[in-house]
Amino acid sequence: MKEEIISLQEDVSGSPLYGEDIAPVSIEKRTWGKWDLAALWVGMAVCIPTYLLASYMIKSGLSWLEALIIIGIANLIITIPMVLNGHAGVKYGIPFPVLGRASFGYNGIHLASVVRGVVACGWFGVQTWIGGLAFYAIWHAIMGSQGSPDLDLGKFICFGLFWLVNMFFIVKGTESIRVLEEWAAPILVIIGIALIGWGAYQAKGFGVVLEQSKQLEKPVANIYEENGELFLALSPIKDINGNIKAEEYKLDIPVADSMYSVGWQEIHEEIQHINLAATSTSIQMDSLRNGSKGIEVQFRKADGEKYIQSSTAKVSFTKSAEGGLVSKLWSYVLWLTAMVGFWATMSLSIADITRYAKTQKEQIAGQFIGLPGTMILYSFVGVFVTCAAVVNFSDVLVADDAPWDPVSLLARFENPIVVVIAQIFMIIATLSTNIAANVIAPANAFSNLNPSKISFKLGGIITGIIGIVICPWWLINDISAILIFISGLLGPVLAILICDYYVIRKTSMKLADLYKLDGIYSYRNGINNAAMIALVIGVASALIGYWYEPLDFLYKFSWFTGFAISFFVYWVMMLKHRELSLD
Repeated sequence: MKEEIISLQEDVSGSPLYGEDIAPVSIEKRTWGKWDLAALWVGMAVCIPTYLLASYMIKSGLSWLEALIIIGIANLIITIPMVLNGHAGVKYGIPFPVLGRASFGYNGIHLASVVRGVVACGWFGVQTWIGGLAFYAIWHAIMGSQGSPDLDLGKFICFGLFWLVNMFFIVKGTESIRVLEEWAAPILVIIGIALIGWGAYQAKGFGVVLEQSKQLEKPVANIYEENGELFLALSPIKDINGNIKAEEYKLDIPVADSMYSVGWQEIHEEIQHINLAATSTSIQMDSLRNGSKGIEVQFRKADGEKYIQSSTAKVSFTKSAEGGLVSKLWSYVLWLTAMVGFWATMSLSIADITRYAKTQKEQIAGQFIGLPGTMILYSFVGVFVTCAAVVNFSDVLVADDAPWDPVSLLARFENPIVVVIAQIFMIIATLSTNIAANVIAPANAFSNLNPSKISFKLGGIITGIIGIVICPWWLINDISAILIFISGLLGPVLAILICDYYVIRKTSMKLADLYKLDGIYSYRNGINNAAMIALVIGVASALIGYWYEPLDFLYKFSWFTGFAISFFVYWVMMLKHRELSLD
């Protein structure tokens, strides 16, 4: 890639498409080097979702090594379009909404950029609520009190406090964001290493901890068929000496029109595979085979005079105790798709960041150093700490009891000093992710709607307001699924951007025309129909699998499906209309 940097040579400041905050960044304002960009990725990647990724993959049946390999491959894959799409940011100094004018038109790009911005606003609200909960935990740790599990005034006050902290960095501008990420990155790396050290020390061995992942890979209970009879395989957690931690189990089994309860029974090695027919003659075996009803399992152990009881596990029938090779490979591919989609939105708007980079070499090195490595490191932290909890906490009786997220982990510590320090680190991690990943893109997207009136700061404030309006305290679980769904459908937008910039224009654009109503990128009414058609076809090709089951693989691979189809459709349509693509 060439190191060429193009400056704006024509005065277009009178155009309604021009604004100071979306104008090309001058060479003297390019202050971001490779380590700044790497630090930015450390700040963005170190967050609760990253911590959860690999541990949840283990929960689905993958080994810790398989999970990390998939995460590593996925993030190497997504770093490639990050670098490709970031090229225009360095060369022309323009943000994503301005870059998108070349392919979508100055009006057409609003659809893609605002959708991207709204997704970020949703995540901003969720992350701000999480950061507020950290302030809430600090207050109660200092006061020696217990926080309420329900909504209360204190949580809203802490949410508002963390919201104001975010607004401070928005108002101070992008240079303050660079400084924040530089300070946060080494602190967050140290936290990860410290958590690994804690887990290894408590479990008395690094290898001992990783060995526990085998326990987490298994379902709590699994119904399988052998010689025409149904068996229930229980998988309670064992301690560091190999002894089952739970002392008793209880089954609730569907019979007739109700549930048949097998009362509390002593648990030991010999009874982990239970013949269901031997427990009751009225068990509805066909119902279990069809998966219409599931057995509920409970475990407990004594702690003094009271019992520690795990949450109830619902179990359904599977054809065998172990999954087949095809099922395993399918799981690999599905998780790979999910991991690529994790940073799908950032791959669209990466030019918002790289426009401040000094050179192409700096942006390439910074992204490859920062993204894959950090994702692997912090995913490993999540795996390691979760595995360590299996043996370090006596009340982890089954896999579902393990603290799969850092909030649950921190809640188990009783020392207030430890809690305060840990929650401060949580605030730093959440803040660095929120500002870089969830503020810059929507601020630029909203500024692009009316560049002369909406500045970056005002766009950032709008982002913060929307983050409040979505009421994250009510929607924190549901909105995550919705936002991930939308993110998975943004592959077509990235495909159109990359195809247009590299295949159609060969990385050569007329910078001034991107800010003109009558420039070569104005198209008809500011909308490039080729891009809009390619976008619709790409999204539809992924969504059809959602409604039509035989094509569900298209939906499950939504990012790849939409990217490939939109790339091809846009390329073909632009070849047929060369007058739209080049001067």
